[in-house]
Amino acid sequence: MSDYYDAFEMSPVPDPGPDAVPPEPFRGIYAMPAFVTIPTNDLAASVDFWVRGLGFIELFGIPDRLVHLRRWAFQDVLLVSAERVPARAPEMSCSFACLQSQLDAVVEDCRALRPDSVDGPRDTPWNTRDVTVITPENARIVLTAAKPFDPASQEARNLAAVGITPPGVGRGDNDGHA
Repeated sequence: MSDYYDAFEMSPVPDPGPDAVPPEPFRGIYAMPAFVTIPTNDLAASVDFWVRGLGFIELFGIPDRLVHLRRWAFQDVLLVSAERVPARAPEMSCSFACLQSQLDAVVEDCRALRPDSVDGPRDTPWNTRDVTVITPENARIVLTAAKPFDPASQEARNLAAVGITPPGVGRGDNDGHA
């Protein structure tokens, strides 16, 4: 990576750490820069799982056709009515940022709704802790929480190997987030 710069002010994701507070669900209407469309053959059951298990809100719905869900800004999901859903989850996934302090509750809530729906948490080489959830529609959703940055960690070395360094090290124009 050679042409990057710190643009964290654009993100609703707070800096990781024990005192991090998640943003409130974002209820504003905006032109969505990206979103996920997921077919479901049981719109009510899908909405229930996404809201009670994954912590999304129902932004709005078109009865029997579509429900627009959201967590934080830029975390949009459209559940759309369909006759069929995939028989099993694909290897492809969609990830949503969260905080480490939220992961245990997500695991507990999702398992209460669907006991075999959760895998993890697991730590990644790029400094996150991830939980993978298979939704009622067989979508593979990853909730990913950044861990506090430790410059002496293997994860820091992994990031430095691809050009992502904390302030004052290397390029010095990144604040240590990945």
